[in-house]
Amino acid sequence: MDKSKIFHIIDTQTWPMAQSFYYYTQMAPTTYTVNVTIDVTILRKTLKSKGYKFFPAYLYLVTKAISKQQELRIALQDGVLGYWDYLTPAYPQFHEDDKTTSLLWTEYDEHFEAFYRHYIEDTAQHGNSHGILSSKGVPLPNAYIISCIPWFTFNSFSLHNHGIKDYYVPSFEAGGFTEVNGKITMPLSVTVHHATTDGYHLKVFFDELQRMMNHPNEWL
Repeated sequence: MDKSKIFHIIDTQTWPMAQSFYYYTQMAPTTYTVNVTIDVTILRKTLKSKGYKFFPAYLYLVTKAISKQQELRIALQDGVLGYWDYLTPAYPQFHEDDKTTSLLWTEYDEHFEAFYRHYIEDTAQHGNSHGILSSKGVPLPNAYIISCIPWFTFNSFSLHNHGIKDYYVPSFEAGGFTEVNGKITMPLSVTVHHATTDGYHLKVFFDELQRMMNHPNEWL
């Protein structure tokens, strides 16, 4: 697929967020992190009953929710501001032998089974390659970072980009599960740029993500 066909230029003269974008990029550059607790009880039990792994489903659902929220898909391409039709999840592969990670990516497909199959193929072919990038190479231009720390849960997690400019897509980090009285929860942290994403946009995103997790039969 020609990636140039899925990037749409934003008309900054009519864009409602134009002043906010200018302020939070030129006057007071600001990123922020929000941490929430997601209920994964139904999702985890359903996936387990059908023999699916949780992590690729997590990648799929977050990316699918992003595809419904334009503010989370804004980027600069060749100095032009616009937004992607969808993003591509780039995620770390952990290596048991030397306890390092390599970045791998699987292009998003709106159909879960297709995305799941491609994820399995990617991890089988490239999952054991070491180095900061896997043998699959540099992620696509519409990639975003999504990860998980499965070994422990957390109350708060924050990413610091140390001055990286012109990066507006979100970054995600999940934590380990916690089960209390049959309810299974997972912490989820998202870091966004204030120039493109307000709290309301995240509220809409989290609502949609939780809804899809509570109704897996809609997309399985």
